[in-house]
Amino acid sequence: MSSWVSVIVPCRNERAHIEAFCASLFAQQLPAGWSLEAVIADGQSDDGTAQWLAEHAGERLKVIDNPGRIVSTGLNHALSIARGEVIVRMDVHSVYAPDYVAECIAALARTGADNVGGAWCAQGQGALQRAIGAVFQSRWLSGGARSRVLDFEGEVDTVYLGAWPRASFERFGAFDENLVRNQDDEHNLRIKKAGGRVWQSARIRSHYTPRAALSALARQYLQYGYWKAFVMRKHGQAASARHVLPALGLTAVLGAVLVLPWWPGVLPALLAPYALWVLGASAAAGREDWAVRLRMPAVILTYHGAYALGTIVGAWDVLRGLPPESARNSRFAQLTR
Repeated sequence: MSSWVSVIVPCRNERAHIEAFCASLFAQQLPAGWSLEAVIADGQSDDGTAQWLAEHAGERLKVIDNPGRIVSTGLNHALSIARGEVIVRMDVHSVYAPDYVAECIAALARTGADNVGGAWCAQGQGALQRAIGAVFQSRWLSGGARSRVLDFEGEVDTVYLGAWPRASFERFGAFDENLVRNQDDEHNLRIKKAGGRVWQSARIRSHYTPRAALSALARQYLQYGYWKAFVMRKHGQAASARHVLPALGLTAVLGAVLVLPWWPGVLPALLAPYALWVLGASAAAGREDWAVRLRMPAVILTYHGAYALGTIVGAWDVLRGLPPESARNSRFAQLTR
């Protein structure tokens, strides 16, 4: 008798990518004795995605409606009908190794962890998108996150996407539907606080396509920063110091601007070391060519500035008691890709 693995996929307006994604999904090479089903939760797409899915739905490809139209509600709807002993999350904009699901199953069996996944690997086309990917991938430019280190194997605070034994959701609960962003980080923090383990395996390989414009990147990280504040309110802590450092830095800069008439040297003292660090990190960007390196300072500023500003705005909304359900109706709930 086969064991089942269920791939759960939140989706909205992905007509340009859904066909290739499904083809790669069902080309996964599973271990002997395993069968795969996919459950795609469509967030009321209006670009032809829903029609394509309806035409191709069947025993192995189940399609359900996601009226909430955000990732957390889509994941939970898909989870509610998935029959697998193992649950694997996939996103449409990523490309997966043929043994991706098999390595998720193997890592769960090998480690006994409550969630496993691979490193976040960004690969872009063109100089700007490659610069966005290079900054994302740099451990030093992302606060030392192990989840960006492609060959790291061990316990981490979060992983890309994730794969769980069904028992993990019975023990730790499903995804928080109040969160438009960071629902995966919050779920991993919940696992860790309850004594569970999150494991990154270098054998679980995929890559995703980052945003291709600074404006889109800024909107994305503004939201990440904003919703991180609500995660911290829920748990009374940040999962890592790197989640608050950009906001603290921007707050210090804004404070220095306010005191410029009295202490004009404070602002240059803050900005000069950061500017040198940004330029040095860009110049030393591994194997990247100069077309990429020259774009990296603007990319770094966009990452850090948008995330910091989003965190500050989110912290203000948290301090004034704005409930997450109200925030979900704001501009920070509009998905940005």
